[in-house]
Amino acid sequence: MKIATADQMRKLDQRAFQDAKIPSALLMDRAAQAVANAALSLLGQTEGKTAALFCGTGSNGGDGIGAARHLQAAGVRVRAFLVGSLGKLKADAREMLRRLEEAGGSLEEFVPGDPETAAFCYRADVLVDAVFGIGLRMEVQKEELAAIELMNRCPAPVVSADIPSGVEADTGRILGKAARARHTVTFTLPKAGHFAGDGKLCRGTLEIADIGIPREFVEEEPCQIFAMTGREVKKALPRRRPDGHKGNFGKVLIAAGSVGFTGAPCFAARGASRTGAGLVFLYVPEPVYEIEAVKNDEAMVFPLPAASGGLSGKAAGRILRRAEQCDAVLAGPGLGQGPGTRKMAAALVKTAKVPLVLDADGLNGLGRNIDKLGKRDAPLILTPHEGEFARLGGDLSHGDRIGAAREFAKAHRCVLVLKGHATVTALPDGTVYLNTTGNSGMAKGGSGDVLSGMILALLGQKMEPGLAAAAAVWLHGRAGDLCAQDLGEYGMTPSDLLEAIPKAIFSLDQLEKTEKL
Repeated sequence: MKIATADQMRKLDQRAFQDAKIPSALLMDRAAQAVANAALSLLGQTEGKTAALFCGTGSNGGDGIGAARHLQAAGVRVRAFLVGSLGKLKADAREMLRRLEEAGGSLEEFVPGDPETAAFCYRADVLVDAVFGIGLRMEVQKEELAAIELMNRCPAPVVSADIPSGVEADTGRILGKAARARHTVTFTLPKAGHFAGDGKLCRGTLEIADIGIPREFVEEEPCQIFAMTGREVKKALPRRRPDGHKGNFGKVLIAAGSVGFTGAPCFAARGASRTGAGLVFLYVPEPVYEIEAVKNDEAMVFPLPAASGGLSGKAAGRILRRAEQCDAVLAGPGLGQGPGTRKMAAALVKTAKVPLVLDADGLNGLGRNIDKLGKRDAPLILTPHEGEFARLGGDLSHGDRIGAAREFAKAHRCVLVLKGHATVTALPDGTVYLNTTGNSGMAKGGSGDVLSGMILALLGQKMEPGLAAAAAVWLHGRAGDLCAQDLGEYGMTPSDLLEAIPKAIFSLDQLEKTEKL
């Protein structure tokens, strides 16, 4: 699903006004109607119901003023508050105000701290947040801050117009404070802030309303950011040949594990098998070989030379020889941070001619030396969490996960899977996929090992590396959501994730019709 930047949405609006000759006030009124409809759906029946609307002075405020008129026409008792100066009200918002007054409504000045206003809002059945839209660039202050804080204190559900006020549209950063919506209605295309950073936590359920911008304009707009959904995953997954054998579905190699970390290789190997890999070769340090041989039924387990419970320097050569016979390689889960791991990570990045996934200790072994390893012809996929990303030299100090991941992937010519809430997958060409699945029940040791195995399996089945990573992240999160539905977030485990992967894949056909963002 395409995601638009704030600048792209302004461009699309301008094309609709200038090229398609669609009056801007008509587009605003359609947006207002969509916001009002969302509020009405939360109210159910309207008799005796009340709504408080907080409207800024820009286009977003115009959406709120228009929504007040539509709610009033539906029988809701409405009070609309102007957050800001009437003299700054934009032209289309003034037109919405004219229509509201013509219909018998009014726009009141919002006075922070006014007890009567607060009392009405506390008793309201629904609140509409239309203070800021996608143009916010600085921290929220003064009256706007007071309005957001009042909405957040009230018990009624909040409907946000376009994006919750206080969320930066292109990054998902919270600029001071943001409204916490039960439901957000955005227009034409979603924005990165709906899926990234803390913005995802503020938006509630997301509705994308068509307000009449011509579809050809939307399709022609070149976007580099996408929200990964079940529809895209279903389209991307390779079709399995009816006459295929195990060699057709990927021969994949995993180097993982050490004394004290015997779960990681097993999770990665099972993740690969559950995601369709034909043959899984699992190489582990000799001291844990017997443990892994017993734990793994599907994978073929082999020992590696060891030192101090982890890999010795001699392991790199053996892994490289096996890699020549495989379609993709994963190195890192549970390997430890000894010199043998560092030597193997460097050797694989320099020499392996097949797609390579580095996770966990494979990343730690690489550290900041990625620039010293020379240009790599075969795809390289890195899967750090934020701490590992910092150790690789990534910078998240500005709070922009999308921008940081994109710049790192471009600079180092890799696919970067920046794990965490709303995982970001960035490609070397600047394309970014934002994940739409997953929950906090997945925040347990072992979940990342399952994901690395899933990415490996899709690479082994010859999926394009960026899509393989993004699709695996989505399926991993979808499996987590299925576990949460059945078991709850407290009790679900990485083993449960593994069991749910087949269902996550199998349910793609049904999900296409019911998927919610």
